[in-house]
Amino acid sequence: MAQLRAISSSSSTNFVFNGASKPESALGRNQICYSNKFSSVSSGFNGNALVHNNLNLTRASNNKAIQAVAASEKGVDVSVSPKTGGGLRGKLNKVVLAYSGGLDTSVIVPWLRENYGCEVVCFTADVGQGIKELDGLEAKAKGSGACQLVVKDLQEEFVKDYIFPCLRAGAIYERKYLLGTSMARPVIAKAMVDVAKEVGADAVSHGCTGKGNDQVRFELTFFALNPELNVVAPWREWEITGREDAIEYAKKHNIPIPVTKKSIYSRDRNLWHLSHEGDILEDPANEPTKDMYMMSVDPEDAPDQPEYVEIGIVSGIPVSVNGKELSPASLLSQLNETGGRHGIGRIDMVENRLVGMKSRGVYETPGGTILFSAVRELESLTLDRETIQVKDQLALKYAELVYAGRWFDPLRESMDEFMKKITETTTGSVTLKLYKGSVTVTGRTSPYSLYRQDISSFESGQIYDQADAAGFIKLYGLPMRVRAMLEKGI
Repeated sequence: MAQLRAISSSSSTNFVFNGASKPESALGRNQICYSNKFSSVSSGFNGNALVHNNLNLTRASNNKAIQAVAASEKGVDVSVSPKTGGGLRGKLNKVVLAYSGGLDTSVIVPWLRENYGCEVVCFTADVGQGIKELDGLEAKAKGSGACQLVVKDLQEEFVKDYIFPCLRAGAIYERKYLLGTSMARPVIAKAMVDVAKEVGADAVSHGCTGKGNDQVRFELTFFALNPELNVVAPWREWEITGREDAIEYAKKHNIPIPVTKKSIYSRDRNLWHLSHEGDILEDPANEPTKDMYMMSVDPEDAPDQPEYVEIGIVSGIPVSVNGKELSPASLLSQLNETGGRHGIGRIDMVENRLVGMKSRGVYETPGGTILFSAVRELESLTLDRETIQVKDQLALKYAELVYAGRWFDPLRESMDEFMKKITETTTGSVTLKLYKGSVTVTGRTSPYSLYRQDISSFESGQIYDQADAAGFIKLYGLPMRVRAMLEKGI
């Protein structure tokens, strides 16, 4: 279960908390206000006790805590508030918004309140995008008019339950893409569905554009896990067409604009990869600039000495690095650092988006590239020819399903059980050499290896009699021989 981060509010205003279970008889249906005069309040919240003391709110079981932020109405101006019973486009009670704190999601908060007369619960998932992207979210959410902010640490769940199954399956989209963003969206969307249940929300929302893949990945997960939830996609509804429009909307509604330098690239980062799109990359003929990369050094600048790394694998899943067992997220983090130091895992590709258009993207996946090389190499020892061929064929479909947002599709789940079964004996270790952008396998070993030196050796052995090959060749080549006889009239 993911950990929920606890952040205390220092505001002197009344604390607004909307839980799954609330004393509606005491206060209005949409709000519960706990003021400072109460030393503690306990209420049902998904079966756990809530403790409130001087605006510090924590969940006191399962080693989890929930971050909730009071929304200050001062300075936030929306033309329609939840109290009026509706918005410009309809009425929703409470919406859970996938929130990053950037310009788009900061504007979406007041837009949702204005157009649907609802409370907005901002949700942020920590999937390894970096602590800098999580800084200041409390103030940003509060300043935009959100009633609550929830932050969940999903890193271990992301790697264990999403990345590693794709790794075990050998899923690669269109020969190159290791599905970094594709795998992250369903774990985030699943957490949003969970939060919606916890806080009693009747809708979810995201800031994906109508041209990309992510809108499909989010919404298919919503459909699969809770088809009763309403889904609001502002980019498919509003009149805002770009950054300047968003800034004007924010100024009009007194929403503080994030004071961050606008990157010329569109980037998405998580524990598995970092993607780059936009600007000069929109022309496939342009070479990426050297300063664009953030997770890996230029291979030309990498160390002049190679580094060897040993990956321990159990049933197709990595468990250790250089003999040291690590948690899934820790293992990947360490390999990202190691691989990035040697310029490993840079991919430049033109891919076919699910919505039909082609797009050009550059990906950095240092740790993932190392792990894919290790797992595939170990399979060369533990899987027979027919199994490898079938597995490789299914891996293409597996990757396509993940790319298309069908993580919770019964087909992918069934294929995953197949992958789990056939890799039961893919256990052992692989040693790789990292050098200036390249990953070279130097050794592999497994207690379930199908390789037998006494059979493969050129020396004579008892199991394989070379004389037997003559009869095999005659039978194996019989169809070709018969066809040739027919053509020659023999």
